[in-house]
Amino acid sequence: MTAMRSHSRGTPLSLDEVPIPFPRPHEVLLQVLACGVCRTDLHIADGELPHVRYPITPGHEIVGRVVERGTLVTAVANGDRVGVPWLASTCGVCSYCRNGAENLCDYPQFTGYTIDGGYAQYVTADVRYCLRLPERYPDEQAAPLLCAGLIGYRAYRAAGAGESLGLYGFGAAAHLLTQVASADGRRIFAFTRPGDLQSQQFARSVGATWAGATDESPPEPLDAAIVFAPVGALVPDALRATRKGARIVCAGIHMSDIPSFSYDLLWGERSVGTVANLTRADGEEFMQIAARIPLNPVVEVFRLTQANQALEMLRHGQLNGAAVLKPSGPRASAGHEP
Repeated sequence: MTAMRSHSRGTPLSLDEVPIPFPRPHEVLLQVLACGVCRTDLHIADGELPHVRYPITPGHEIVGRVVERGTLVTAVANGDRVGVPWLASTCGVCSYCRNGAENLCDYPQFTGYTIDGGYAQYVTADVRYCLRLPERYPDEQAAPLLCAGLIGYRAYRAAGAGESLGLYGFGAAAHLLTQVASADGRRIFAFTRPGDLQSQQFARSVGATWAGATDESPPEPLDAAIVFAPVGALVPDALRATRKGARIVCAGIHMSDIPSFSYDLLWGERSVGTVANLTRADGEEFMQIAARIPLNPVVEVFRLTQANQALEMLRHGQLNGAAVLKPSGPRASAGHEP
C-alpha cells in the first residue's frame, strides 16, 4: 500500500510503499476512506512533540471500512464504517485508568504519533477504542469530528457553563464548537490572526456573535475562553478579555511559552488550565451530540499525495474549516481479504 510518512524532524512527508498491516487479536484492518489533517500532525512533522518514532505515518481522524478482523473482534463486522481517534489504547491498570481518567494514562498509545495513523490506504486499530459514526455525515465530513470535534467538546465542557465564550484561533475545532455552542444557546466570540478578515467572516457564517483580531477587545467581558491556537502569548490576552471567575482552557497538545503577566489578570478567581487527549466516554458522548445536532463540518478535500500541501495551508492559516485526505487504491492484497 502507499502511505505518506514523516522520516525526520522538519522534512516533508514522503510517499512510501509499505506492507499492509495485519490485525492483532483485538484489532481491525481498515481501508481508509478519509483522514482529517490536524495541527497535531503538523507538530509531529515539525518534531515539536517528544519521542516521535521515525518513520511515522501521521493521521488520527480516520474514517475507515472494516476489511479484516482480529481473532477476538466481535463488536463490528466486515464492511462496517468506524472512526479511529487520537487515543489508540491505554494500559488499563495505572491509577488514572482505574479512576476514570484514561486520557491521562501513564502508558498510552496515540494514533499517528506512537503508532502509524491514517495518512495511508490501510490502517489497523484496536476496535475497543474505535467509535461508531453518525450515518448522517459522509466520510469526509465525519473525519474532523474525531479530533477537532472531540477535543473541542472536551475543552467546551472544561470551560464551564457561562453564556459568552471566546475562541482564540478559528480553525477546524472552533468552527465545529461554534455550532455546538449555538445549539446550546451560547454566544461565541471568535478571535483570529490580525488582518484575517476571511476567517472572521467564516466565523460569523457558522454562528459566531462577534469576530475580531486577537489584539482586539471583545464588546463585553467574556465568561470563559478556549485557546486553540498554539500561541502562549494569547493566554494573557484571554485573561484580559474575561470577567472575574472565568476559566481559560488551553486545548492544544503543544503551545509556545506563556509570557509572564501581571497577577491582577489572574486575580478574581480566574483560572488557566488545559485539556489532555480524550476518553472513550468523551467520544461516545460527542457522537451522540453530532447525531442530534445537524453540524456542518466545512472541509477541503485533498488527495493522499497532497498531504504536504494540506499541512502547509494549515500552518499558514489558509483553510476555512478542516482539511481532509481521501486515499484511494485497490482492496487489500492476498492474505488480507475480508
